[in-house]
Amino acid sequence: MSLRPSLLLYVARRLLQAVPLVFVIILINFFLIHAAPGDPVDFLVGTMEATPEYLEGLRREFGLDQPLPVQLWRYVSKIAVLDMGYSLRFRQPVFELIMSRLPATLLLMGTALVVSSIVGILLGVAAARRPHTATDHAATFVALAGYSMPVFWLGQLLLIAFSLHLNWFPTQGMYDLRAPSDGWGRIVDVAHHLVLPALTYSVYHLALVYRLMRVKMQETLALDYVTTARAKGVPERRVVYVHALRNAVLPIVTVIGLNFGFMLAGSVLTETVFAWPGMGRLLYEGIQGRDYPVLMGLFTCLSVMVILVNIITDVVYAVIDPRVVYR
Repeated sequence: MSLRPSLLLYVARRLLQAVPLVFVIILINFFLIHAAPGDPVDFLVGTMEATPEYLEGLRREFGLDQPLPVQLWRYVSKIAVLDMGYSLRFRQPVFELIMSRLPATLLLMGTALVVSSIVGILLGVAAARRPHTATDHAATFVALAGYSMPVFWLGQLLLIAFSLHLNWFPTQGMYDLRAPSDGWGRIVDVAHHLVLPALTYSVYHLALVYRLMRVKMQETLALDYVTTARAKGVPERRVVYVHALRNAVLPIVTVIGLNFGFMLAGSVLTETVFAWPGMGRLLYEGIQGRDYPVLMGLFTCLSVMVILVNIITDVVYAVIDPRVVYR
């Protein structure tokens, strides 16, 4: 059997396994959100004096007067055609609302993931090549410090240092209303706003990648085939970055895929601290407003994204190590 049909079969099997998992996630999200305290109708009414008839009319309008099994059936039947309902707070379809916030989150997460992965791998390789040196100790200290810092606290420190005192970067948002609305001016403005939240996002995951890469690289450099390659006169750079790195990086691929899920969880804190208009910020606003359709739509989308990224991670792992396909 050739590799290509085997890989396609492997991908198809992983996608089929994801279908019941998505259904279970939808069920769990639905019941957890409805079990949470708070009434979205009370939030919509606010301090306004409302009659019981008016409140009942609102619940009937949004379908909140129906039993939970009926609400669940309606929600599952609609979500099958990408109809996630109507936002109680934002007064627009949930799917359109989520899609409008998705690019900002993907830009922030993608930048942070690429930076943390590349820098973490390079630092791990450098430290593994020179263990117990000043470079190794300095990189390990920085990694441990970054690993132990809460995201929201680090974000506030960066804001105080680089925005309030040094005035190098903006304090919040994704772009400046006074900046150009298109072209290179827009790109530069978004990149300027992106630096601090992406740095905050990156530090924890960079530390995680670095620590694992350092350990795996040290183990790989001590293997017999690496010793044999050196004995044959293979240049050290080729031994490290071609022979050893390819085997040592396999666990890192899995960690990068897991990092995506942790980043989605941390997006609420980071995007709230920096007022970044992404899905994390939308989740925070939905929780504040007890907006059931937005919360259920977001949790479903985030869960599906995590599942897809894990499938992509498995496929990349299979491409790097074809033996995975046949297991």
